[in-house]
Amino acid sequence: MMGYENHTFSSDFILLGLFSSSQTSLIFLSFIFIVFIITITENTMMIILIHRESRLHTPMYFLLSHLSLMDILHTSNIVPKMITDFLSGSKTISFVACGFQIFLSLTLLGGECLLLAAMSYDRYVAICHPLRYPILMNDCVSVLMAAGAWFIGIINSIVHTAYALHFPFCGSRVIDHFFCEVPAMLVLSCVDTTLYERGIYVSGIIFLLVPFSLIFASYVQILLTVLRMKSKEARKKSFSTCFFHMIVVIMYYGPFIFTYMRPKKHHTPGQDKSLAIFYTILTPTFNPIIYSIRNKDVLEAMKNMLRSNFFHKML
Repeated sequence: MMGYENHTFSSDFILLGLFSSSQTSLIFLSFIFIVFIITITENTMMIILIHRESRLHTPMYFLLSHLSLMDILHTSNIVPKMITDFLSGSKTISFVACGFQIFLSLTLLGGECLLLAAMSYDRYVAICHPLRYPILMNDCVSVLMAAGAWFIGIINSIVHTAYALHFPFCGSRVIDHFFCEVPAMLVLSCVDTTLYERGIYVSGIIFLLVPFSLIFASYVQILLTVLRMKSKEARKKSFSTCFFHMIVVIMYYGPFIFTYMRPKKHHTPGQDKSLAIFYTILTPTFNPIIYSIRNKDVLEAMKNMLRSNFFHKML
């Protein structure tokens, strides 16, 4: 710890990371590295597949391609730095790098919250109002939804990043986390941050509670519509889809809400790090599997692409 105290008067921060330096930690880090590679691969594959296959040029898959892009950027913003720090033993992060990590993280987290709500609306219209789908959910609407998610996420992130970094850090600059996250930064501030915490709470209502409530309401309506279906097979398939979608949504929103909507005094480093794993590492891995790869159209498009590449190489 003495080595970290030498950075007290520096502008740099120290990230303690997720693991201590031990053999067991190396095993866990290897697991995270494998998960990271899987996340990048499957999300990149989804973007390429959606771009290349004309059958996937629909509003739903357009939104999914943006979800995949957000997941790629989010994990790339956090995991490589975490792995590099562990292997090199250097836990330092500059003030500017820390600010950029906060900005990109909040942009993608906020944008994804809004995008998931837009995707649930797409499913609601497709199942509950199929005849009106071309009007209520056309290409123009999906572009506006995606652009809105990015734009609002960026604006929100600029405000919070600027506020979080303007607080004076008079004492230790050691962040007990594996990346620069606002709640972990506020603990280091030597001034009263109560007013700003209220601002975080308001943002939490806008970006977390409201979208989560809309998603939940959408899936309730979808399930009620599904119950009226005559086909037993269709009901079973729809129930399965809704169930897995809601599991991923809860895995993302639950820890996120618990982290950002609690007062600073109730935060503990171990708990915050454990919760952050869900919305920074695990959920980006599950999203393509739950929303896309289990889908018959995606599987068929994947087979066509692989078949096409195979014949191209043969020729």
